[in-house]
Amino acid sequence: MKRGCLAVALLLLSACGDAAPDPDRADLDPNAVVSGYAFLTPETQAQQDDDFLNPGFLWVDRGAKLFRSGEAVSASCASCHGAGGRPLEGVAARYPRIDEATGKLTNLEGRINVCRTRHQAAKPLAHEGEDLLALSAYVASLSRGMPVSVQLDDRLRPYYEQGRDYFFTRRGQLNLACHHCHDRNWGRSLRGDTISQGHANGFPTYRLEWQTLGSLHRRFRDCDTGVRAEPMSLASEEYLALELYLAVRGAGLAVEAPAVRP
Repeated sequence: MKRGCLAVALLLLSACGDAAPDPDRADLDPNAVVSGYAFLTPETQAQQDDDFLNPGFLWVDRGAKLFRSGEAVSASCASCHGAGGRPLEGVAARYPRIDEATGKLTNLEGRINVCRTRHQAAKPLAHEGEDLLALSAYVASLSRGMPVSVQLDDRLRPYYEQGRDYFFTRRGQLNLACHHCHDRNWGRSLRGDTISQGHANGFPTYRLEWQTLGSLHRRFRDCDTGVRAEPMSLASEEYLALELYLAVRGAGLAVEAPAVRP
């Protein structure tokens, strides 16, 4: 049996049973953590590695301009985070985290919008909109090469457990959980692609399938749709919790944003 057919067979066998958390809830071995970069073709790796070939840098450049230019009613991001301000190198590697003012979990995109509404007298940007993608790509790019380093504490633990439950819960008409692909079958072939471990260290990511840059939550929605489940809203608590779980699961991986993926 070919490897692709074997992977399909394994996934279909995994789908037997009622929709519920899978009894096999063993987390990925931290010693086996591998970035999705390792499963790319050499050509796609080369595209990601070259800042002139990587399409994601079109958004990074746009984000850098937005970062430096204030809107009519506000100061620019650079007025706080520029020379002599609060540096942003390494910040993206520490998200998601708790917003101190609200006590709620937020990711990098959420923090950008918080800064806009709380400190710049500006309106929040639309999730998956070009400006928010550009700003998040620029800020994330400042942490490239730094290890993902979200540290669990008592406030994050409930969100982490919620995200872990999501990762291990079967859903949709195909009755599959995230871990059926990304824990049990990573490295195997499926419809011409190699299944990765599903890490989040490359987002925002330029996906060749999309022909554009997209957020991690867009990818979550794609995965839920792929198993024929009702996707959650962008920036929903469920997806934020799942993002936190993946950040802890992929601790130590280098930030690659903006990555290139199939």
